[in-house]
Amino acid sequence: MPKQQIIKRILIWRYKYISQENFVYILSVVVGLLTGVAAIILKNITFTIQSILEKGIISSENQLYFILPVIGLLLVYIFKKYVSKKEMKPSVPSFIKRAIPSLLYSLLRQKGLLSYKLIYHPLIAAPLTVGFGGSVGLLGPAITSGSALSSNLSRILHIDKKTRTLLIACATAGAMASMFKSPIAAIVFAVEVFSLDLTFASLLPLLIASISSVLTSYFFLGDELLFNFNVTDKFTINDTAFYMILGLGTGIASIYFTKMYFAIYAFFDRFKTKFIKLLVGGISIGIMLYFIPPLYGEGLSFTKDLFEGNYLHALGSNPFDKYIDNIWVVIILLIGFTIFKAIAMTTTFAAGGVGGVIVPTMVMGSALGNVVAKIINNIGLGHQVSESNFTLIGMAGLIAGVIHAPLTAIFLIAEITGGYVLFLPLMITVAISYMITKNYMEHTIYTRELAERGDLLTHDKDHSVLTLMQLDSVIEKDFIKVQPEMSLGDMLHKVVSKSNRNLFPVVDQESRLVGIILLDDIRTVMFDQDLYEITSVETYMHNPPDYIIYEKDSMKIVMKKFQNSGAWNLPVIKNGKYCGFVSKSKLLTAYRRELINFTQ
Repeated sequence: MPKQQIIKRILIWRYKYISQENFVYILSVVVGLLTGVAAIILKNITFTIQSILEKGIISSENQLYFILPVIGLLLVYIFKKYVSKKEMKPSVPSFIKRAIPSLLYSLLRQKGLLSYKLIYHPLIAAPLTVGFGGSVGLLGPAITSGSALSSNLSRILHIDKKTRTLLIACATAGAMASMFKSPIAAIVFAVEVFSLDLTFASLLPLLIASISSVLTSYFFLGDELLFNFNVTDKFTINDTAFYMILGLGTGIASIYFTKMYFAIYAFFDRFKTKFIKLLVGGISIGIMLYFIPPLYGEGLSFTKDLFEGNYLHALGSNPFDKYIDNIWVVIILLIGFTIFKAIAMTTTFAAGGVGGVIVPTMVMGSALGNVVAKIINNIGLGHQVSESNFTLIGMAGLIAGVIHAPLTAIFLIAEITGGYVLFLPLMITVAISYMITKNYMEHTIYTRELAERGDLLTHDKDHSVLTLMQLDSVIEKDFIKVQPEMSLGDMLHKVVSKSNRNLFPVVDQESRLVGIILLDDIRTVMFDQDLYEITSVETYMHNPPDYIIYEKDSMKIVMKKFQNSGAWNLPVIKNGKYCGFVSKSKLLTAYRRELINFTQ
């Protein structure tokens, strides 16, 4: 039996016996399972590569690990160019450089339809990048693979756009839940990143997908965790001011992280070919690894060592070993790690590597938190703070600042530590970090590129509805055009008498708009035949209250132009020529329809 026939029978059976609500719940389980499997495959391939290289090169006497990123990036380059030669359909614009922004764009402009190649591409390219020492994480690729699975499953089952969006959010939650075994943080992350309205209809599928993904991870990996921290030092009220200082530090570091991210991408955009980017990026990463070995890979072992107080092992062997007995040298080295982690991560991306942002952000935050604690403990204040607690809370502070997801940061650290002992200091540090970065920069590395082009959905319903609306859907073109030299008589007999409109665009020989005429403009002279031949359209035309520029005006700007001008109709100019009109009545009708669809 043909595949399409089988799918058709399954769909008919589903419509007969399973309600839409229950069908979504079943799909949430399936999506969680598939995403969990994808995350497990991703981790196992990466750790296998790392294990092989660690035995063969990293632990050898030659210590040639700093050349590995170039090899990894070269393998990714070869894979993209020769193995995956054909363009993905649908594709995302070139200005979108990371996994999460591409998903957000796809949900907005491509109805959540993702290429099937995105199911397996991250499972190959990301392990090659991270396994060979690229300073990025695995969460982003896991989200991409899981989302592509959800998108293509929904396409096979003929699922509508709204449900597809929810399933992609379920895949995102499932990926994080599987990676960190933190289902609550995973749900919050999906809500914060995808700007979902937190209703029971969306919450339950996210919860189901997270549980399904976590159970899958437990089934295959047992109790193995990326991060496994047991908090032994409790929060004391005397440490409050120091956690506030940490919040200030992570806020400033988040701004640095974001600015460095875009600055490095801008630098690499100067190079004309991907191969040159690869060489420059690979060599740069190798140099950084030579002086700061912990920059190698994701950096999970680095964070674990810091938490356990084993900072000598965390820093590894480096050119400054003979000075390592001095605590201030250790602090300087950790500050250097904090500064260069953002540089190494973005350089890996810009050079063609594939990976995620969340884990490098956490690792960088752990180093910063540890630095702050060490400085407090060694400047002679007579007060000792818990370095392990500051290491953990620094991670949360940087997550909150870099991706503007404060609740995700709080619940993620709370879950990976197995309790809520540090809930209060987490809230203090995260709140300060988030407020600083949110006030300084409105958008994150996930959202800035989309926001600049008017392609970003937010929790602001009005903004989101206007973003979803398409200008083409409200342009009306059934207006009869007139020329400036046309006589009043010709206009009345050939245009006005045949039109059901009271507005007439005046265009020149090249279809450029030179003015408009309203029926009210000629009402008093319509029956004065003496003026029919001696006056022309040019006599009565005038400029419109404003213009809508097709290429650059977003729907938010269009709405604002109507509000400021008080007009009922505004002309649309496309490529410098008249295109049609947008009427306020049609615009508001379309807005209301989209608002109803968005809030259902």
